[in-house]
Amino acid sequence: MRRSLAGVALAVTSMVALSFLIPLAALVMSLVKEQGVTAAEQRAAALAPVLTLTTDPAALRESAASLDAAEHLVVHLPDSEPLGSSRAPAALLERAQKGRESISREVPGGWICLQPVVLPGDRVAVIENFVPEEELTRGVMESWAVMCFLAVGLIAGSVLVADRLGAKVVRSSKRLAQASHALGQGDLETRVDPMGPKELRDAGVAFNAMAHRMTELLAVERELVADLSHRLRTPLTALHLASERMAGTPESARVEAAVGELETELQAIIAAARTPLAVGPMGQGMLGTETPTASGVRAAGTPEGAGPRCEVADVVRRRTAFWAVLAEQQDRSCSVDLTPEPTAVGLSDDDIAAVVDALIGNIFRHTAPGTPFGVHVVRTAQAVELVLEDGGPGIPEPERALSRGSSTGSTGLGLDIAQRAATATGGSMRIGRSPLGGAHITVAFALAAPALSGRRSRISRRRPARLRAR
Repeated sequence: MRRSLAGVALAVTSMVALSFLIPLAALVMSLVKEQGVTAAEQRAAALAPVLTLTTDPAALRESAASLDAAEHLVVHLPDSEPLGSSRAPAALLERAQKGRESISREVPGGWICLQPVVLPGDRVAVIENFVPEEELTRGVMESWAVMCFLAVGLIAGSVLVADRLGAKVVRSSKRLAQASHALGQGDLETRVDPMGPKELRDAGVAFNAMAHRMTELLAVERELVADLSHRLRTPLTALHLASERMAGTPESARVEAAVGELETELQAIIAAARTPLAVGPMGQGMLGTETPTASGVRAAGTPEGAGPRCEVADVVRRRTAFWAVLAEQQDRSCSVDLTPEPTAVGLSDDDIAAVVDALIGNIFRHTAPGTPFGVHVVRTAQAVELVLEDGGPGIPEPERALSRGSSTGSTGLGLDIAQRAATATGGSMRIGRSPLGGAHITVAFALAAPALSGRRSRISRRRPARLRAR
């Protein structure tokens, strides 16, 4: 835009300058020429009275020299040689003498003026005044140079002013675009300083109002989630009392452990809902802010001043151990194969745990008891692949299954959580057919950059509530 405005100013100013400069240059040249011719005619007319008084050659030469120092004045006396160097064509001289008319016209090399004078005895003398070409154009080039200089200055000034105005407009547009990108990436605190033309100032004010309203709506939504989660504490208390009454039975310890796990999850949901809004996908802190967990400390594997980081194999090992107990109760065979290589990715322990829980939970919900399943973690050159396969009916429409609420009998949240986690690291997700006969889901996480040496990281308790789907 800035370059376009400067180009428009250059074109318009150049056209205006040329429309005045060309006629003005022609007018200057015409005026200089006219002044030279008029001066020559005046000198010739001034010598005419001298001829009426005397025809003495010496007196005439002296008078001509006083009128024209360049000796361009020539007197043609009848029946005698001209007094000076004549440049007038013979035809013009004869015409001036016989016709007794004043002649002023252009000749090769300049301009000639012929003034006839009637002497006593009805004789005719002719006064000739020649004006060289350089006198007819004297000062023209200097005048043209001054006019060109002024025109160039006018054009340069116009382009400079247009460039400054364009820079102001472009600066306002860039700031508004940068703020829009920042808001789209999750920085809800970003605002713009309205500046530039009135339209851009109005756009900046509207953007700030939109961002403020968006922050308010998200805050209300998160508070609503926290309030709804808090209401679940009442039935949870009842479950605690029921488990205490079951004390001494074989199932009491298992029920108590499940209730404790549920209480931990519920507390994590409430804490996550009331954390600051400026967070990125999968709970990553934006603009260098820390991502709090349920325990209020930094996510596991996250160095100070760096983003989230965890070992996928370690998280998968812990979560499969949890699900293995439930699998045993339903007579499900569970195979676990974890690579011994490093599997660091740019997500927190909670995010990876949420992915594992969501995918394994789908197996338990959508396959019959006794259906086998397997969990594998494979390290490739540039990614860590989490593979889950089962012997169930499979997923007939993989793409539709990735959409929230589009699958019959399912919200689609589990697969969506896994896909968003992969996308957050720059990875991908694939759904196919397993050798066991059911679904084969591969979630590829891009490997994280090597951790900074000499930095200690604090370990927090697992917080899968941010992404957990049940």
